[in-house]
Amino acid sequence: MGYFLTQTLAGGMPSVTSGSNKYGSWQWWDEGILTFTPCQKTDQALLLSVGIHGNETAPVELLMPWVDDLLAGKVSVAWRLMVVLGHPAALTEQKRYLHSDLNRMFGGRWQAFPDSPETQRAQLLEQAVTRFWNEGHEPRRWHLDMHTAIRESYHPRFGVLPFREMPYDPEFLEWLGDAGLEALVFHQKPAGTFSHFSCEHFNASSCTLELGKARRFGENALETFATTQEALYALLAGVTATQTHQPPLYYRVTQQITRTSDNFILHMSDDTRNFTPFTRGTCLAEDGIHQSIVQKETEYVLFPNPNVAPGLRAGLMLAKI
Repeated sequence: MGYFLTQTLAGGMPSVTSGSNKYGSWQWWDEGILTFTPCQKTDQALLLSVGIHGNETAPVELLMPWVDDLLAGKVSVAWRLMVVLGHPAALTEQKRYLHSDLNRMFGGRWQAFPDSPETQRAQLLEQAVTRFWNEGHEPRRWHLDMHTAIRESYHPRFGVLPFREMPYDPEFLEWLGDAGLEALVFHQKPAGTFSHFSCEHFNASSCTLELGKARRFGENALETFATTQEALYALLAGVTATQTHQPPLYYRVTQQITRTSDNFILHMSDDTRNFTPFTRGTCLAEDGIHQSIVQKETEYVLFPNPNVAPGLRAGLMLAKI
């Protein structure tokens, strides 16, 4: 599994929490939280997070070998860097979460949830990320939060971008395409995701990357993410990826399906894929007397999940831009 991941899943902190090599210095701030400052001065900072959901293991397997090489002085990095293993306790059990969904709690929203390992972790991550962004004054700030989806998708690799008033850095959007993302979804409202926290509070260009379907450690076909891995490693090294791809399709969120009671019914089968189209007038869900209806000529579903707790998102509907 590699040193950083193994040590994190073992719990607690390692005996040595800082060090350096010919490329820079590293600090192990807390459980699953590592920073690296390169020797050469840089005007860019990057936050890489994986494992916010404990059953989403492909991004963890994708990133951890590189992190171990960085600590060993085998690779250099062109950014001031923070690497976060989001939810070590859930990763250990390979469960999405233990009590409540961590990726709904950021921006102080954890205060509205009952105390749990997730609320404590959200608070700790907010503090660590705040410290990381505030320690530098780099004009370029990127946050890549890497996930996998619960369901299969018509676009197996896609990104979800937080709502922001300012336009996104064109180079950021271009890189997402070079990383093999086939679609980009633009939120229209604030949310409680980790990527939104960096975007809203620290003006980072942020994206939640969805890379295939959630599977257990050792069951991921990592070769299907070779394009993403190459682009990521090139980004970290400060060089241009050799592969270029068709620009991704753009979607915007048109409405959110929210479960408000135990009477909630989602009118979609368990095998409905992300980006499945629905035509105007289709009833998507019912919750007592309230119905969610397709308003546009065609809308596409994203993250349909009838099993969320009341008050949480049970799906998003999208329109192509």
